[in-house]
Amino acid sequence: MLKILIACDKYKGSLNANQVCNIIAGAIKDLDESVITELNPMADGGEGTLETLVESLGGRYIKAVVKNPLGEDIETRFGMLKSNIAVIEMAAASGLWMIPFEKRNPMETTTYGTGQLIKKAIENNAKKIILGIGGSATNDGGMGMAQALGIRFYDEDGNLLGFGGKQLLRIKKIDISGLYKKASDVVFECACDVENPLTGKNGAAYVYAAQKGADSKMIRELNRGLINFAKVIKDGLGKNIRDLKGAGASGGLGGGMVAFLNAKLRIGVNIVMDVTGLEEKIKGTDLVITGEGAFDRQTFFGKSAFGVASLAKKYSIPVITINGSVLSDRKNMSRENSELFAGNFSIINKPMDLSDAIEKADELLYNTTKELINFYQKSTRNKK
Repeated sequence: MLKILIACDKYKGSLNANQVCNIIAGAIKDLDESVITELNPMADGGEGTLETLVESLGGRYIKAVVKNPLGEDIETRFGMLKSNIAVIEMAAASGLWMIPFEKRNPMETTTYGTGQLIKKAIENNAKKIILGIGGSATNDGGMGMAQALGIRFYDEDGNLLGFGGKQLLRIKKIDISGLYKKASDVVFECACDVENPLTGKNGAAYVYAAQKGADSKMIRELNRGLINFAKVIKDGLGKNIRDLKGAGASGGLGGGMVAFLNAKLRIGVNIVMDVTGLEEKIKGTDLVITGEGAFDRQTFFGKSAFGVASLAKKYSIPVITINGSVLSDRKNMSRENSELFAGNFSIINKPMDLSDAIEKADELLYNTTKELINFYQKSTRNKK
């Protein structure tokens, strides 16, 4: 009896991961009811991770009022899964998307709201927190996050510092005695899909601050501020975060999470695979179907399809991808990457505008799945 594991990511702007997986499963069942399907919606730690994990694992959303990057009150949410695991997307509190273009300024913006969400999650008995870090409007090294949890920062005259990236260069002392006590009992994992260090030409300021509203002068000052931030942390807390891979994620929030909360920085898809128990589900499966909105060169840099296929290879399970579009062919893949996939397919069946493809994505996905599974079944039968 054929058993198929469906572990797809979202088609951005069209279908979420749960919808993609359910449409594929429905098409397979309509073709052949005897096929056993198991669904494991995927995410890579970025946008959509909260929704995917909460809805696929039977979690719940909790609303919270926190500060946005400009210090204004907003209502947002985080998720609670079973086993007291909380899922937070930092962009839900400190995201670039919520700040109008003309107000973007990483000298002023703060991760304070992200810290408030962390505290709210701990107040709801979270014992482990998965934090998706990406899409930030900030470049404060996680200083605001730490401030929301009770950590205080002082200048050389002993004055308590305020918020925003402009404060980084002024920090001379960090007092962690006021850190929210329950935070030390929580395990933190940051879903991080970049390896940028905290400082330097490949660091948080030089690579990402411009898109957050910084001009060249601001970028230089923010980088100097992060250098100072890392020095004070090393001198005062004994932690060296300056050259740590991923420390530059979300304007240095990755580094701040390591420094103040002993967080682990991990590839997002690996976290999702662990939480959903994907490895156990893959064992004994005949075929794995994965995919995403666009299968391209970025797929091989920590995206869901790559993570799923890499895990399936461990058990010699064939993998096909069903995607919105396929923009990378085998001649552009390394031999190792090419061997991960038995086939990569697009749901587009004729020339069409993107708007049409998005509108008809469910129908296109359904029909493509039916054709592929019909082919797969007939080809495997002929081999027997």
